[in-house]
Amino acid sequence: MVNITANIFLDFLSFIANNLIFLLTIVVFFSYVTLAVISAFTLRTYMRKNSYVDYNELMMSPFLPSVSILAPAFNESKSIVENIRALLSLYYLDFEVIVINDGSTDDTLQKVIKAYDLVRVNYALDYRIPCERIKGIYKSQNGSFKRLTVINKVNGGKADSLNAGINVSDNQLIVSIDADSIMEPDSLLKLVKPFLEETDKKVIAAGGVIRIANNCDIEGGQIKRINLPKQFLPRIQVLEYTRAFLMARMAWSRLDGLLLISGALGMFDKEIVIKSGGYNTKTVGEDMELVVRMRRFMVENKMPYLVTYIPDPLCWTEVPKKLKILHRQRNRWTRGTMETLFQHINIFFRPRYGKFGMLGYPFWFFFEWLAPLLEFFGLLYFFILAFLGLVNWSFFLLLLAFVYTFAVSLSTWAVLFEEQTYHKYNSRWDVLALIGTGFLEPFFYHPLTVVWAVKANFDYLTGKKAWGKMEREGFTKPIAKK
Repeated sequence: MVNITANIFLDFLSFIANNLIFLLTIVVFFSYVTLAVISAFTLRTYMRKNSYVDYNELMMSPFLPSVSILAPAFNESKSIVENIRALLSLYYLDFEVIVINDGSTDDTLQKVIKAYDLVRVNYALDYRIPCERIKGIYKSQNGSFKRLTVINKVNGGKADSLNAGINVSDNQLIVSIDADSIMEPDSLLKLVKPFLEETDKKVIAAGGVIRIANNCDIEGGQIKRINLPKQFLPRIQVLEYTRAFLMARMAWSRLDGLLLISGALGMFDKEIVIKSGGYNTKTVGEDMELVVRMRRFMVENKMPYLVTYIPDPLCWTEVPKKLKILHRQRNRWTRGTMETLFQHINIFFRPRYGKFGMLGYPFWFFFEWLAPLLEFFGLLYFFILAFLGLVNWSFFLLLLAFVYTFAVSLSTWAVLFEEQTYHKYNSRWDVLALIGTGFLEPFFYHPLTVVWAVKANFDYLTGKKAWGKMEREGFTKPIAKK
């Protein structure tokens, strides 16, 4: 009798699990297909509209707002000089570059001082946002570098460095950028365009597409030739970034549910940032948390607003090519997402916050945070059923084929998005290699991201706050001579 009851119970659990997994799979697929379709139509509309824009005329507009570029730097000795040169050469009329040396322990500051003929200057500081002590401010004696300001401060992390940069900045808009990233020359013009367009809503933030610079030919802080990364791990990240920026964030911008503007490049209304309290130094996901807090500030003060997204490739960055470094990065991203979601849990399904609270936040909660956990424990449950001999193998293989086909199709669709729009990879072999990587990703990479997400949840629950050391090679690869 006991055995019969146990078998009935196990059969019931198996039935529930199979149907629950199938239902969740359908919901996930439907969500991603919907986002992809919205992205396709939005991207097509943007490109058609943008084809009539004359950026040279925009450059001469008397209404062009002033911009302060904030570039935190911690131990960026390998590429800091070239990247500052690239920032100073951006195509824009009224901007300044503020590099914040966040207590580097290498020769980052010394290299910058020597390369740009800097001297320490007296400067009246207005600490509108709390930050660690600023030890000195440097300006160049060379008139060619008059746009450049360098802050030397006590180490406090990226968020604290950005707050210091805001305190020193003079302009209407701020742009946060990683010091090891390379901006396209016309990035500022494209980012600032939404702030100039006539609308009954105030644009408070704008973000753009981030691309991967690994294996690209770089000279003088500029991308001279775009190449697909040769190594498997960076190449997979090309796929990830393409899906995230061209397919997901484009759709969420259109749906007014965007929660994140990448810390690698974002433009913000400085006054709204200050009134919202600046960057949160207590989180490892300061970029996402700031956007959510700014949106809450606007809603709670009954001020119509927009957070926009530019699908143009505006910035290039180096991504990890070692598993341990990538693990640290993804661990930090997951912990940052959790901190933001839980800190702002009271907007969850609150009609007061509109699509931001009813669509954007729930999607991040269920699909970005909860989905990897469900997938991990679902796999554990599957192995238990397999051990007990209770797996419906026909159903399992059919579901596995369905999931794999969908994952590959999504990656292929993302590559086609890129090819039909900005076509950055000119070699057909690069395109084929990207698609081929999409076939391998579900087996060799996706399981790792699930395990990393689970580990990040454990670290969050145990109170881990470490940023995690990010080792970079720098953009020193010379251009091959032909």
